Amino acid sequence: MTAIKSAMSRQAAERFLKFVDASTDPFHATYTAVQALEKAGFKKLHENASWNGQLQAGSKYYFTRNQSSVIAFTLGAKYNGSGGISLIGAHTDSPNLRVKPVSNKTAQAYLQVKCETYGGGIWHSWFDRDLSISGRVIVSEKGSTSKFVSKLVKLDKPILRIPSLAIHLDRDVNPFKFNPETHLIPVLGLVNEQLNATTDKEAMKSKSLYDSHPVDKHHPALLEAVAKELDVEVSQIQDFELSLYDTQKAAIGGINDEFILSARQDNLMSCFASIEALIEASDRLENDDRVRCVCLFDHEEVGSASTAGADGSLLPDLIHRLTSELSKANQSKSSFEEVAARSFIISADMAHAVHPNYAEKHDDLLRPKLNGGPVIKTNVKQRYATTSITSFLLGRIAEKVNVPLQHFSVRNDIPCGSTIAPMLASKSGIQTVDIGLPQLSMHSIREMSGSEDPQHLIDLFRSFFEHYGQLQSEITVD
Repeated sequence: MTAIKSAMSRQAAERFLKFVDASTDPFHATYTAVQALEKAGFKKLHENASWNGQLQAGSKYYFTRNQSSVIAFTLGAKYNGSGGISLIGAHTDSPNLRVKPVSNKTAQAYLQVKCETYGGGIWHSWFDRDLSISGRVIVSEKGSTSKFVSKLVKLDKPILRIPSLAIHLDRDVNPFKFNPETHLIPVLGLVNEQLNATTDKEAMKSKSLYDSHPVDKHHPALLEAVAKELDVEVSQIQDFELSLYDTQKAAIGGINDEFILSARQDNLMSCFASIEALIEASDRLENDDRVRCVCLFDHEEVGSASTAGADGSLLPDLIHRLTSELSKANQSKSSFEEVAARSFIISADMAHAVHPNYAEKHDDLLRPKLNGGPVIKTNVKQRYATTSITSFLLGRIAEKVNVPLQHFSVRNDIPCGSTIAPMLASKSGIQTVDIGLPQLSMHSIREMSGSEDPQHLIDLFRSFFEHYGQLQSEITVD
């Protein structure tokens, strides 16, 4: 690797650290992506308003749904509504613990916060970590009983912990087993500290708009911390969606700085790289007749069946609006289908690197390595959407920028996970390839990947946006 390439890889890794530290839940991940898009000149659109007259060829746009998913796209200067879409799909959510609608539990003079497991996390990794909360809060405007606003909140200090049981009290602790309902409850503080809280429950409830207020469902100490961070009164808090996160910052590690160590790499790494690539490629639209698009969906870790998920209407809605707003006056009724047939999706989700202590979990010929480049994922049972055509085209895209590629297929004796790709491909009819950067410790509270790979992924995505329109003509399959 040249000195320049090495420096670029290091800088990309460091930018990812900032991105992932700021993106502690899907709402903050979306907000962080939007900040980057707006800084690059992307214009915000609203789904509840007409786009008639809003879209101009050669321009760049974005919109959000539920504050937890974002679609950003650029229109080539020669785009007329009939060109295909070059799309990268990823997801903003990661396995975590989420505060239950009624969370106030007290046990043995400890204040505890009841949580629900979200996704398939390695839950034992959440024990003995310094945790905090972030998410979305609905508050009433001060002095108003009819105006409300959604605010994002993130507490930077550790306020929660799930302590493990001392080995002296459980000599069989190392074959660790636990009940996720009764043992995975974080400690917030001590009861006597809440007695000193300044919140007057009855006074606050008298100001509430409802008979049941969050103070009846959550510890006042927790509500006070949220209110203080938002600079509002506790009585203004109406509802919230809060996630727990590890307060330890992301880091570059390894004896030669070859690793990235952080939470939520699955799948904020793909979100980060796709947004960076779209922005980098957005200044070269003059000869393009296509749409370049990034879709960051929510709820992948729990099946994607939601308004903000990949199994919802986000992608079809986008295609319908683009074809109807910018097509020529004589567009055919099949324009949606024609655009889909000219389009291509890269589904980007993290891949399993070979583990030095468990190499037998991989096929002996398919063992992706950290810093070895993006991984093409294949499964003949259609758990991944890759075909020989889409794999070939991705290889041609990678060749343009000298990005190395690896391959992965699960062992026959191990069940295969899946991604958003099969549902996107089957619903839209768009050719799709499944890829991702290799990582270790997937779904742990703290994951591990290669520090050279973020730049590999950015380069691949940028090449996709800039070259796919030309490369698609090299092979035609009906």
